[in-house]
Amino acid sequence: MKIQENISLSAYNTFGINKRARYLMKAESKEDILLAFKQSQLLGKPLFILGGGSNILLLEDLDALVLKISILGIDKISEDDQQVILKVGAGVVWHDLVLYSLDQNLSGLENLSLIPGTVGAAPMQNIGAYGVEIKSAFEHLEAIEISTGTTRIFQEKDCRFGYRDSIFKNELKGKYIITHVAFRLNKDHQPNISYGDIQSTLQKMGAIRPSPLNISKAVVQIRQQKLPDPKELGNAGSFFKNPTISLERYNQLKEKHSEIPGYPIAGDRVKIPAAWLIDTLGWKGKRMGPVGVHEKQPLVLVNYGGSNGSDILELGRKIQEQVCTEFNIRLEREVNVIGREQLIQL
Repeated sequence: MKIQENISLSAYNTFGINKRARYLMKAESKEDILLAFKQSQLLGKPLFILGGGSNILLLEDLDALVLKISILGIDKISEDDQQVILKVGAGVVWHDLVLYSLDQNLSGLENLSLIPGTVGAAPMQNIGAYGVEIKSAFEHLEAIEISTGTTRIFQEKDCRFGYRDSIFKNELKGKYIITHVAFRLNKDHQPNISYGDIQSTLQKMGAIRPSPLNISKAVVQIRQQKLPDPKELGNAGSFFKNPTISLERYNQLKEKHSEIPGYPIAGDRVKIPAAWLIDTLGWKGKRMGPVGVHEKQPLVLVNYGGSNGSDILELGRKIQEQVCTEFNIRLEREVNVIGREQLIQL
């Protein structure tokens, strides 16, 4: 396994931030990962685990061994009359997996089409879109414990999935490296088209029935219309999570902001679209030097070129402060900010 030195990470993060890695290795197997542990110790450098780079904001050069997880492969490990279980390498591009499932006429992932990133990062974030989260198709995952080098299998209950959240972002943050994820996909299709513009887009497309392929095409069309392509304009998708507040607090806000949208969820809580909060305060399309808020989607912060990372973070902080001042709501970042504290010392 080749070790590269003093490598720019601009091509390894979708914001396109030009920070550098002291060392870079690509792991194509579990054995490569274990070798990287030894190399990290030999080099006397901490470890940083890198997936697709689609949900990170780099603030500084990484004086570390950056380990790019590049484990590929999609294998059918179980099948019956109703379902198929696929075991997928952590380095597989997420949308490539979606396309593979559609080619096999399997459903369960179509609403998650065109989400950037890799399979290994998907359960960490419990990625979701258009009424579906990864946990609905999740079977189990395999991960290597960094401190021992042993492999552990995590079932759904072990992962503690939440809204854009999992145990790997909390108690087990920085303690495991996901190598494979297994998904339980359906042969019989049960469409979920109630969220967002899927139904109206299907109608405009002239789709007679909401097949997995048609739903995927509709989702791709919606995302391409609303979200910038990271290959053309640096971004990491939604920068903030949609906040949840109590029903009582929501009713109080309605008295001052009668048009504020809200979606009831469990426990007398209401989910507020962060995009509406940001747009209402006039941030959509606003630019600050090399960075700004996307002109079509206020949840997306973009790098127009030359950002050093900290300016994106500062833009996010300004938005958080104004939302908090006006609505008394604290926006939480969905993007992971990367600096020295995220490095793993072996």
